[in-house]
Amino acid sequence: MVSDQLRRRDIIDPHVLAAFGMVDREAFVPGELATHAYDDAPLPIGDGQTISQPYVVAMTAQALQLRGHERVLEIGAGSGYAAAIFASMVRQVVTVERIEALAIAAAQRLARLGFHNVQVHHGDGSRGWP
Repeated sequence: MVSDQLRRRDIIDPHVLAAFGMVDREAFVPGELATHAYDDAPLPIGDGQTISQPYVVAMTAQALQLRGHERVLEIGAGSGYAAAIFASMVRQVVTVERIEALAIAAAQRLARLGFHNVQVHHGDGSRGWP
């Protein structure tokens, strides 16, 4: 469903579309928002933060022209959704989250879902590497 939405908005990179087909956004949103998981909209994830809308993540991934050998640094892990998309496309993802509860939850979620090529760190990414 998300892939169809993305194609209509000029996301054409097959690597990006494949990654979105592999990552279940529903696993990254609070249970009460599951019916909205595939809306192309940001959704609240707690602590005043949101999960990015799929189009924004896809546009970023497409602009980066990722091909599989890269290491990606993400600032703002949130629920881990974008990290999971990137992890489906590259060798390694390192993500930094300033809110400790979100960092812990994202790390646990990503590990549970099998994204073992993601490292989640707690820290303020605007201040550089923690």
